[in-house]
Amino acid sequence: MLRSSRSKSKLRKPKLPDGLRIYAISDVHGCADLLQQMFAVIDRDLTTIGSRRAIHVFLGDYIDRGPDSNRTIELLIERGLKHESVFLRGNHEAFLLDVLEDPARLNEWRQFGGLQTLTSYGLRPSLNPDPGEQADLIQQLAQAIPPHQMKFLQGLRPRFVCGDFFFVHAGVRPGVPLAKQEENDLLWIREEFLLSDDNFGKYIVHGHTPVHQPDIRSNRANIDTGAYATGNLTLLTIQHDNLLAL
Repeated sequence: MLRSSRSKSKLRKPKLPDGLRIYAISDVHGCADLLQQMFAVIDRDLTTIGSRRAIHVFLGDYIDRGPDSNRTIELLIERGLKHESVFLRGNHEAFLLDVLEDPARLNEWRQFGGLQTLTSYGLRPSLNPDPGEQADLIQQLAQAIPPHQMKFLQGLRPRFVCGDFFFVHAGVRPGVPLAKQEENDLLWIREEFLLSDDNFGKYIVHGHTPVHQPDIRSNRANIDTGAYATGNLTLLTIQHDNLLAL
């Protein structure tokens, strides 16, 4: 069942505009089957919302670690053709684009689960590729990624604002106005953000740092439940001032 959670802050609860519902998902990490299951849940819910406008918001980290990054990207692109959708950039997508420019970073990418992404595109990397193999692998990957997927990856957004909500992959830097946040922080920040009780000016919805269950607080909601390791991909729905997590 969907679990409802409301901010306990004494401040006004964050709200979406009337007549709007948002479906948010983060950190799919190549778990295409789980993503399809969430789409089925959303599709059932869409039959209940009447004339309300629905927006799908995906918070990044679609690739790496899990078994099928290639298929995950395809599913997202197909979903975006049928539903109003916002696709944000995660640190893993940013790193993939960096690796395509600099194959020497393949060893770093491997620590982030990049070998699983290579495999999903039909490549067969060795466990410890030497510099020559690294260059060959990245060249092969650049050829294996279809043009429409590359366009998707290059077009990802760093943030999305709707009503009182600020959607981002990792979080924001406390003390910095939202309009002046640096993209590196939006994609990578952890402790400074996670330990802050600040009112950031908007309610932050994010992923990036895995938690056992959706962590919904007075100033932020973390919906990364470590799908690739736990088999649990979280869906957050927002309507008016209600947050519902599955």
